[in-house]
Amino acid sequence: MKISRQSKLVMIGDSITDCGRAQPVGEGQAGALGNGYVSLIDALFGAACPALGIRVVNVGSSGHTARDLKQRWRRDVLLLKPDWLSILIGINDVWRQFDLPHQKEIHVGLEEYELTLDELCAAARPQLQGLVLMAPYFIEPSPDDPMRAQMDRYGAAVKRLAKKHQALLVDTQAAFNAVLKHVHPMALAWDRVHPNQTGHMIIARAFLRAVGFKW
Repeated sequence: MKISRQSKLVMIGDSITDCGRAQPVGEGQAGALGNGYVSLIDALFGAACPALGIRVVNVGSSGHTARDLKQRWRRDVLLLKPDWLSILIGINDVWRQFDLPHQKEIHVGLEEYELTLDELCAAARPQLQGLVLMAPYFIEPSPDDPMRAQMDRYGAAVKRLAKKHQALLVDTQAAFNAVLKHVHPMALAWDRVHPNQTGHMIIARAFLRAVGFKW
């Protein structure tokens, strides 16, 4: 596996990462990592490769965009001094354009999104052993759906940045697409954004594949 022994993995993002994690830093027992993909990844590390002693920290915050990540980057990333960093952000950057179309001041356009994420990656990359960029997704099989099409554009920006910053890429949209060939979106998420446990396992599995986890 690419993540080495005794590494500290910090995972940052929005509500998909947060999932009720402990505050101010999600780490430890009793649900501190939340009830989503972060806790599944931690559990699989502990069960399949306990000798590695990988330390997982959740600093996701519900409702956040790339703009919000910039405001808390020093506190929630740089000062935590991770060996590995995982970023899943962009869903709210796109969603607010559709559910709150008139509140343009809170919209994070594609250019701002890519520039901000580029800046954040550049600030963190020198201290990291490894960086994982997870593309945002919309649990909708049709690429012609307006929100899905916009999410794909933001996902393409993440793919460009992964290449630029020598990061591992997790294509979460592709992972969901494979399952959506067999089930309706509502079988994975009532709002096509916030996954149930099956949906979170899809994300966790895609992440673990990217880091070379041995099942």
